[in-house]
Amino acid sequence: MERQLKYFFNFLEEDKKLSENTLQSYKRDLKQFKRYIEDCEISYNRVKEEDIQDYIKELNEQGKKPSSISRCIASIRSFYQFVLKNKKIKVDPTQNIKSPKIEKRVPSVLTSKEVELLLNQPKDVDLKGIRDKAMLEFAYATGMRVTEIISLNIDDVNLEEGYVTCKHGNKQRNIPLGTMSLKALREYVEDARDILVKTENEEALFVNINGSRLTRQGFWKIIKFYKEQAHINKDITPHVLRHSFATHLLQNGADLKAIQTMLGHSDISSTQVYMQFQDEGIKNVYKKAHPRA
Repeated sequence: MERQLKYFFNFLEEDKKLSENTLQSYKRDLKQFKRYIEDCEISYNRVKEEDIQDYIKELNEQGKKPSSISRCIASIRSFYQFVLKNKKIKVDPTQNIKSPKIEKRVPSVLTSKEVELLLNQPKDVDLKGIRDKAMLEFAYATGMRVTEIISLNIDDVNLEEGYVTCKHGNKQRNIPLGTMSLKALREYVEDARDILVKTENEEALFVNINGSRLTRQGFWKIIKFYKEQAHINKDITPHVLRHSFATHLLQNGADLKAIQTMLGHSDISSTQVYMQFQDEGIKNVYKKAHPRA
């Protein structure tokens, strides 16, 4: 199995071009499954549907969340589809395995006033303030994932045309930048970034005070600092800004399909979770006016 896993991980990285985070999730799930079947003295190519059902029971007994179990099943299924395609097995043991139902959680969202309060905290009086202002404005303006933001290079931003090119895995999308975000980003690129970076070959758009590419942890700490400065009681993460971006666009009349494209959702059902935040007034008008409401 070790050899087949190596081929599979190489396939995910080279052919599927999955992000590092996604790749690590596959590795964790499958190495854990490998340990389980080895403990049960079952060869990977002799695993049956009942063995996987037993493994799912084991995960449930360990107190794993339905979302974690669902991800594990998806990883195992992908692996067995891979070895089936390469004719290492004759039957896919995951064929009839169903994933547990996952309740869609209501995303945490900031109000427009809370967003304004947060974005007004960084003061562009020093290099750090200029960078932080640009970063927070950018995160809210684009709705990009934190991994996508810290992975951006300076060449991914077109300040003249006012958009950013986001590369996520093997996909790519262009996201427009609003006036406020563009203004803050231009100030950062022109007045702060060149001073912060220590080497000419540094490509990262957002850098830390040492001139290196900003990390996820660094981004989270910056948001936490300004959240406390703004005295906002809600838990604010980069993902909360992403949720707020989508919700406010929808509340102001943006098309769901356009929001799906900007968020980079492959399935529109992931975007539809924001429908519940639409203006209550619209819902009430509909209920009163529509003959079949």
